[in-house]
Amino acid sequence: MAPDIIRLHHSLSYNRVNGPGSRFVIWTQGCHFNCPGCFNPETFSPSAGYPMDVDQLANDILSQRNSIEGITLSGGEPLLQHRQIQALLSQIHASSDLGVILFTGYTWGELQQLAGIDLLLNEIDLLIAGRYLQTHRQGHHLVGSTNKTFHFLTPRYQPTDLDIPPAEVMIAPDGTINLSGIDPLQW
Repeated sequence: MAPDIIRLHHSLSYNRVNGPGSRFVIWTQGCHFNCPGCFNPETFSPSAGYPMDVDQLANDILSQRNSIEGITLSGGEPLLQHRQIQALLSQIHASSDLGVILFTGYTWGELQQLAGIDLLLNEIDLLIAGRYLQTHRQGHHLVGSTNKTFHFLTPRYQPTDLDIPPAEVMIAPDGTINLSGIDPLQW
């Protein structure tokens, strides 16, 4: 995919369960891990979702910067598009001090093997790593399974910041219902 185009599954300009404070949340499209029991299996196909210009997405996020604390990137697997994510976050940080949380199915060790990942890691405050393991289901503190590891890459967030509600139900003006959070249908 071209570095100026990112493939998205969905985004929400305001959400309170995908990290501390109010957040702009982005779910990327495409995942090669295909974890059994994943809450977002519709994000697996790399050809589903929709393309979005990175500059436009950055503008959409920056237009909300006065009403959000940060950005959360999830998926799918965001690191399948790590160059686009890095370009997006670089633009965001050039014009704001928004916090960044990124979820990945890669383990910390696997992540270290990805070419060019250091530039992206410099843009992230908290990285939550590891595949979802249905046999280790947890469903709180932002993660669905206990094998996930937390990497506080800056001092912006602390473990105490992660005690947030597990799920949120949003009803759009057109009546569309969105569920967001950690496996809210299994509660």
